[in-house]
Amino acid sequence: VFAGMNGSAIENFSCMIYNISFMNCTWRAGRDAPGDTQYFLYWKNTRYDDAMECELYIKDENGRNTGCRFQNVKIEAEEAYFLVNGSSKDSLIQFYDEYIELYKIEILTPPLNVTVNCTRDPAGCIITWQPPLTSHMENVNCFAYEISIQKK
Repeated sequence: VFAGMNGSAIENFSCMIYNISFMNCTWRAGRDAPGDTQYFLYWKNTRYDDAMECELYIKDENGRNTGCRFQNVKIEAEEAYFLVNGSSKDSLIQFYDEYIELYKIEILTPPLNVTVNCTRDPAGCIITWQPPLTSHMENVNCFAYEISIQKK
């Protein structure tokens, strides 16, 4: 049983990693949370790390923390742990926590150095590229590509 008032924990927690090492996490205030509730995010990238508080909160128009921006995020092999707790003068606020495998929330950059060489002979066109940059992928064979060719 969670301590705190029902409906006071955050809702719709989600995170995404982009541009290799940046991460945004966002959430909505609990629907029954008192108006003065403020939320705080803590996270651990691996079980051996110490929990760190968000350094750059995203705030709504009332100054309430509704997200966090991270820089220099490294994707480790194990799950990262996220915890958002809250405080209010009026009542105890329930916490929310979740384990997330970071590689599953990464938005990959496009492949690099895409080139197209077309000839008139039946061979047609040769398209080449290099894998996208990522902070964690050792094996480039893990990537799958799809080419969409539209005739104009």
